[in-house]
Amino acid sequence: MLHLGLDLCRVRVDVCALSEAGERIWVGAVPPDVAGLRRLAGDFERFGQPVRAAIESMNGARFVHDQLEFAGWEVLVADAQKVKGIAPLACKTDRIDAWVLAELSRRALVPEIWLPPPDVRGERERARFRLHLVRHRTALKNRVHSTLMAFGHPCPVSDLFGAKGRQVLTRLDLPEPWANDVAVAVDLIDELDGRIATIEVDLRRTSTHHPYVPLLMTAPGIGWVLGHTIAAELGDIARFASPAKLCGYTGLCPKVDQSGSRDWRGHLSKHGPRYLRWALVEAATHAASHPTYRAHYQHTRHRLGPQRGPKIARIDVARRLAIAIWHMLSRDQPFAPTPT
Repeated sequence: MLHLGLDLCRVRVDVCALSEAGERIWVGAVPPDVAGLRRLAGDFERFGQPVRAAIESMNGARFVHDQLEFAGWEVLVADAQKVKGIAPLACKTDRIDAWVLAELSRRALVPEIWLPPPDVRGERERARFRLHLVRHRTALKNRVHSTLMAFGHPCPVSDLFGAKGRQVLTRLDLPEPWANDVAVAVDLIDELDGRIATIEVDLRRTSTHHPYVPLLMTAPGIGWVLGHTIAAELGDIARFASPAKLCGYTGLCPKVDQSGSRDWRGHLSKHGPRYLRWALVEAATHAASHPTYRAHYQHTRHRLGPQRGPKIARIDVARRLAIAIWHMLSRDQPFAPTPT
């Protein structure tokens, strides 16, 4: 078997090929497009050996993975942070990175990540793009509120962008260019409302047929939007052997540094899908008032004080939700824990 390391950048893919004995048999670079990757696969057909390639997880790695798998290669996508931990380098170039990945493949040490199938990628993209548009809409609304405050116009209604709020906006006497900025922002908000509504229709349709979403919606704080997001980010629950594995995947666990009698707990690792963390923390914000978690949340919040308490208590509830989700999806049962 041949072992290839691939280092991807915007303009090329650096390639290092090793034999089973560790001998370099080919070093070069190809364009990171369909034609370049097909040419690379064709060049290695002459060796008449199976090929295993390793590439670090980054934007574009999935495209390279798919194209080379179509050519019959075995392609592993490596966790970039873990690769740095396994093979720290004093001198770092693209060619050296490619050689390191090839060597890790040859030694069967590639810290491989799970690559979701195309249908799960599509589910993730719908949920992530909706959140992307919602954040843009929120930024525009905040800008309009800021403009009103700058000119002494506090918002007299609960929803500035509702029916009564629109009437207030039409009566405002703002100087230029701020008046035009507010008008353009309102138009963009209306456009985003329509785009978000279209995506939500698709999300609702796919959520009704998803095996996980109805179960997730039985948990406190999880509606259909968060349920779809969590289900898409998790993929197959069977790839997590225990609730602790799922909690570690969410990145909601603190970093641990132990040496002898020293045990130091740091900030959250945040090693994992940030959209999954967002969904769990968002659900925990509402689940904190549920009878199942209310007493524990209030105890943790008061124990840690008014500054750190609410944030840490909310993260703790998010971890407990992750544990409950593992049991729910693994057992195919709705949320029904005993209150703690």
